[in-house]
Amino acid sequence: MQQRVLLIEDDEDISRMVSSYLAKEGYEVEQVFDGEAAERKVRSGAAYDLVLLDLMLPKRSGMDVLQSIRAGSLVPVLIMSAKDSDVDKALGLGFGADDYITKPFSMIELAARVKAAIRRAGYAAVGAPGKEEPAAAAEQQARVIPLRGLTVNLDTFSAQKQGEEVKLTAKEFQILKLFAANPGRVYTKAQIYSLVWEDDYYGDENVINVHMRRLREKIEDDPSHPEYIKTLWGIGYKLGDVLP
Repeated sequence: MQQRVLLIEDDEDISRMVSSYLAKEGYEVEQVFDGEAAERKVRSGAAYDLVLLDLMLPKRSGMDVLQSIRAGSLVPVLIMSAKDSDVDKALGLGFGADDYITKPFSMIELAARVKAAIRRAGYAAVGAPGKEEPAAAAEQQARVIPLRGLTVNLDTFSAQKQGEEVKLTAKEFQILKLFAANPGRVYTKAQIYSLVWEDDYYGDENVINVHMRRLREKIEDDPSHPEYIKTLWGIGYKLGDVLP
């Protein structure tokens, strides 16, 4: 079955370029150009496998649209934005975005992010409440990221290892969530600090090192030889080969 993408982007040139590329990749893309039209589409109950959402929209902001989507659906939402501060809010302050890509971006990277987000969700997205129970159960599962021996629950901000809850601080959870939700992506220390601490990075590696060490002590069998979050020396960190 062809996967459906709702593209919410007010720049018609960008929208046309993205739509054309994703169509060539086999997706069915529906384009919307402002926040009010997007909210009408959300309320219509139309089903999508993923929403691509620009945060800077006319009539209604992208953040308002995101909240409307999350009021009735757990469909994956991939943010497109040139404003890092808005991206941080969408990802980290309970607004419910699943991933982001920063403008300007390459079509190859965008397509890879779309594919990964749909794969992680693992369900046919529901655009509004009131669907039958199996669909609702599938949506609930989509908010839990399974790793080998570890699960990350995005709704309860918690993690479990072998069925036992792992006691994480807010920052430790945000770091774990960042990697679990973006398998294959490498993050530098500056990027981790910007996304988790929502502040400029001034090269103080100790903050990242301490939190990474504490997180590994809680989730790794052998923190000195980590499996969940791997170190790429001189570059940064990435999720290990722990997808189920």
